[in-house]
Amino acid sequence: MSKTTTETELPPRAVEDAAERLTTAPVESDGPGGIGPFGWLRWMWRQLTSMRVALILLFLLSLAAIPGSLIPQNGQNAFKVETWKTQHTTVAPIYQKLQLFDVYSSVWFSAIYILLFVSLAGCIVPRTWQFVGVLRAQPPAAPRNLTRMPVYAAWRTEADAAAVNAAAHRLLRRRRFRADLAGGSVAAEKGYLREVGNLVFHLSLFALLGGFAWASLASGTGGKLMVAGEGYSNTITQLDDFTGSRFYGSQDLDPFYLKLDDFTSRFQTNGDQIGAARQFTANVQYYAGSDASKVKRGEIEVNHPLEIGGSKVYLIGHGYAPVITVRNAAGTVVYTGATPFLPQDPNLTSTGVIKVSDYGDKDGKRTQMGFSGFFLPTAPVAFDANTGPRSLFPGDADPALVLNAFAGDLGTDSGLPQNVYQLNTKNLTQLQQDGKIAKVRLKPGQAWELPDGYGSVTFEGYKQWASFNISHRPGNAIALAGGVLAILGLIGSLFVQRRRIWVRAVALPDGGTLVELAGLSRSESAKIAEELAELAVDLQDDAPATDEPEPEPESGPGSESVPESEPEPGPGSVPGPGAPAGRPHDETDGADPADEASAPADPADPADPAVPADQNSKE
Repeated sequence: MSKTTTETELPPRAVEDAAERLTTAPVESDGPGGIGPFGWLRWMWRQLTSMRVALILLFLLSLAAIPGSLIPQNGQNAFKVETWKTQHTTVAPIYQKLQLFDVYSSVWFSAIYILLFVSLAGCIVPRTWQFVGVLRAQPPAAPRNLTRMPVYAAWRTEADAAAVNAAAHRLLRRRRFRADLAGGSVAAEKGYLREVGNLVFHLSLFALLGGFAWASLASGTGGKLMVAGEGYSNTITQLDDFTGSRFYGSQDLDPFYLKLDDFTSRFQTNGDQIGAARQFTANVQYYAGSDASKVKRGEIEVNHPLEIGGSKVYLIGHGYAPVITVRNAAGTVVYTGATPFLPQDPNLTSTGVIKVSDYGDKDGKRTQMGFSGFFLPTAPVAFDANTGPRSLFPGDADPALVLNAFAGDLGTDSGLPQNVYQLNTKNLTQLQQDGKIAKVRLKPGQAWELPDGYGSVTFEGYKQWASFNISHRPGNAIALAGGVLAILGLIGSLFVQRRRIWVRAVALPDGGTLVELAGLSRSESAKIAEELAELAVDLQDDAPATDEPEPEPESGPGSESVPESEPEPGPGSVPGPGAPAGRPHDETDGADPADEASAPADPADPADPAVPADQNSKE
């Protein structure tokens, strides 16, 4: 008698090894210890290219972009950054060290999207090669027992089995299935666009990150404020500010000329939204290169930039520029022109300064003069003592200019840079009139005689100014295309269903042919049942169903007629034309009993290549 070795008789180590072979649970491990440097690198690469890490990096990239939306950026408006620093002197140095004023070119932001870039590349490349291999291969052959499929139909016909298979192959090809006729059956598959959409989505994210990276490496922005009637050439000496990048400097600026003819602004004058902006339009002339004969006219509006060469000109702000004439004690005009004042509130209460460096001599001393004040597009009748000068409406309904006067040294001859919108009063003396601070409120056309014989100031009128952002960002088109393709790929991966259909026609020993149809969807969808039913109906033209032969009742004494029981319909079954619904029994499926005995009993047996290991999986 043979001896059976029990588990208790095996060595302890052999028992543990046998237990490990019987389970599919992942082996618990504290980490990749003792695997060497290359093992650590391989482990880190697998972690980096996993879906979990990619999602974490994508989430971190979204969080990292938030400061760039809340904090002014040097690349967009350097003047606004300087203003913000002046208003927040405590946290500004901390923000500067953290590179929060240059978020999108900072070290930490670049590190996140580079890691995400590498993670996506490591995930997409092998998955793409695998998908190419699937496309080159034929659809999986029909399983031995089609009755185990979630959707199934069968009927008998008198047509030839080979002709039925050929007809099924033709019908499936007509329905745009990838079909293969071999081994007495037809295997067909459809829905590859699902995986294509998935790959397109990931490749689009790759393109999106690549576009952002290229834009940060080869982009540049400049700022220019122009009063109506002024123009400039797009050179570094005529720009108010410029921020370049590693591959785009001041020598790479697109050559063009731009002139602001006039600016049109319109605001709502009644209702709950009184004062709300309704129109901002800058009417300009421009030409690319150096040929002034090719001048063109254009309009620049908010979110509607003007494209000149490889640059786009955006309208980012506007305001008023009072036209002021200053005369010295001798009556000589020492300053005249439009000076932009900067808006401080939604009603365009604007502040500004006027610096007269060439005033001349006063009482035998060389003197310079400065004026600071407010421009009010719609001035009230009287100012509030607590709030000071304030405009009531952003439109120029009743403009007024409020000025204070200073005399002394402006500091412009020291060679140190100064802010043109601020007045350094360290070496200036404010003029006095009747024992009070000298100040005046002027209407257009009015003049002010300065105290102590310093001359006069005339408020000639005002013009409008507009500020522009000149942006060169070559990666925007790539990023936009990536965003559009990502949406299309996501739609394809969500709505396209991958599915398989098998058709087998087998000649029966007693005559006739058994036609079997089965379907399997790689996701939860009722479309496979509908397609199988439509295919069964269309196949009736080539394989019409015949009635099942009824068994002859036995005659003789004591014999009883036992009615044949109806087969129970299985889940997902599709009744074949002219045949009862449900799975066929052994006497009608035409299969060899030996084959049925050798077939795996578990429908999810991985030995069958046509059935996934997990029937509830969503691919």
